[in-house]
Amino acid sequence: MSIQPTGAKDQVARLLTLVPFLHARGAVRLEDAAVALGVPAEQVLADLNVLLMCGLPGGYPDDLIDVDLDALEEPGGDGVIRVTNADYLARPLRLTPTEATAIIVALRALRGSAGEETREIVDRALAKLEAAAAHGTGTVQIDPGDTPGGPDLVRLEADLRQATAQHRQVRLSYYVPSRDEQSERVVDPRGIVSAHGFTYLDAWCHSAEAPRLFRLDRIAEARVLDSRIESDPEPPRDLGKDGFFPQSSETTLVTLELDPAARWIVEYYPVHAVRRRRAGRLEVDLVVANERWLQRLLLRLAPHARVLTPEAYATSYAAAAREALNLYP
Repeated sequence: MSIQPTGAKDQVARLLTLVPFLHARGAVRLEDAAVALGVPAEQVLADLNVLLMCGLPGGYPDDLIDVDLDALEEPGGDGVIRVTNADYLARPLRLTPTEATAIIVALRALRGSAGEETREIVDRALAKLEAAAAHGTGTVQIDPGDTPGGPDLVRLEADLRQATAQHRQVRLSYYVPSRDEQSERVVDPRGIVSAHGFTYLDAWCHSAEAPRLFRLDRIAEARVLDSRIESDPEPPRDLGKDGFFPQSSETTLVTLELDPAARWIVEYYPVHAVRRRRAGRLEVDLVVANERWLQRLLLRLAPHARVLTPEAYATSYAAAAREALNLYP
């Protein structure tokens, strides 16, 4: 199979896919990588030759990524891709506020002309960047996490599907953004569902004694147990029909008005509804389980977010904002 002529844009896209792929799997045969990435083996080899010229600023040999081309091009080579001197790719990316702002602006411009699949990826990147930038620290640290469909999430989804099919309980270590805490719980899995660019486990939660949705990229650990589920087996919910996270006695539906600078929370947190308003503002319904968590979030967003309802939350937030201002001379 011959290499089809492609531009720099296509090659950059392939490299951005190839590097995390190789880093996650270690040594991979050239033919296997080509099949997994959906391109000819010759194209993967050509991209690896470009990868040799990539690396940290400086351009010295120790700064550049190293690829064992002899194993791929020499007659006696074993055809296995070996990439070294690229360990820094697994470390969180550190950006200055200026660098983060420049990337956010570029991503927003890209989003306007992107297709639906690309827009979902851009939205996730924007959510991480804007969430980190909102902390206001001197250095913005971005945890790259797993790319959508990455190996860890693929294995997690496969394990959860198998547990569902076998009616086995699962012990989850799960991050709850509404309470800003890591929780431990045992659930009866009902199935995997997707909505708004994210994948969820729909399950009966024994801690909450109610059905819950668990976003896969927020599951730190999932251990399939030997014990069988205790609730009645049911199919997963249709999120398009039932909507996100219905209210319960433990939650409150809060309506916020967001300026454009605070719109990132729509991409970062699950919301119940979004309504567009003038001048780029959004009116958002957010299901909240902890008022203190909401106050911390709003103080970070100030002055770009306001509580519309319930009135009690608006009053308590205004009081918290005044107390914060009184701390400054």
